[in-house]
Amino acid sequence: MENILITGAFGQVGTDLILALKDSKPNDTIIASDIRIPGNSKAGVEQVILDVRDQGSLRDTISKYNITKIYHLASILSASAEKDPFLAYDVNINGTFGLLKIAYEKQVRSVIIPSSIAVYGPGISRDMVGSGVPTVPQTMYGISKVTGELLGNYFYRKFGLDVRGVRFPGLISYETVPTAGTTDYAVEMFISAVKGREYSCYLRPDTFLPMMYMPDALNALIKLSDAPPDKLGNRMSYNVSAFSFSPEQLAAAIKRHIPDFEVSYQPDERQKIADGWPRSLDSSDAIEDWGFTTEYGFDAMVSDMISKLRSIMGRD
Repeated sequence: MENILITGAFGQVGTDLILALKDSKPNDTIIASDIRIPGNSKAGVEQVILDVRDQGSLRDTISKYNITKIYHLASILSASAEKDPFLAYDVNINGTFGLLKIAYEKQVRSVIIPSSIAVYGPGISRDMVGSGVPTVPQTMYGISKVTGELLGNYFYRKFGLDVRGVRFPGLISYETVPTAGTTDYAVEMFISAVKGREYSCYLRPDTFLPMMYMPDALNALIKLSDAPPDKLGNRMSYNVSAFSFSPEQLAAAIKRHIPDFEVSYQPDERQKIADGWPRSLDSSDAIEDWGFTTEYGFDAMVSDMISKLRSIMGRD
């Protein structure tokens, strides 16, 4: 049994992770923390208001609930980080360092920190990018994620703290409304289509990016968390991905289900961010070390997203 703390628990990944952990780890205790608790939260677990930059409150929370495992999801995402890089540095870097320091002091058994394809930057070969490709991010979000990876490796080498991480591609989920991620156009496109609205996409129609359906992303996090420590040759920078597509390919796939759906394209500042990211990822390290797999291909994801969103919107 574990006492699990999730930071940033009511963001896109955290909301779904709570449900996945409740289903797969029913005997574990889950503490869901975030800077604010949504008024409509139906998490069904203990909920704590917590700013990860507040080390006193973080230390008290870990002590109070005897936390043994942390999923550290609290983060300022890519587009928001470019608008306020000082806040992003404080939350993503200072917050992560403080959390690792307290986790070591409180003898937390393991910490899982998702990273991102934002760690890559211009000048790389953008197809089938492996975990060993140099990371030269040009955005504050990418810089903060590389720093998180390096800090995780340092705390493991220096103090023996079991820190693990995956580099996520764009994630697609029907459970939460998109916030400020560069790849969030995909979820916005689905929502607009199901609502019968035209969608204006902020990326060029031919912008290929790696993506993954949320159930597969959650399975990856949990599977990495459960892997024997001696199997982790990479530890902090496992690339995971399911498929790659462009906005125009996604629009065409949605139109096969919703023929009247229309998309226009008006690229904004997020296009520059996307242009520095890989078009596809090599996940062979994760496959070899801890058995990473995916269940959903592109067409299955599209079909399931539309079905789930129709069900959800039909209840609203």
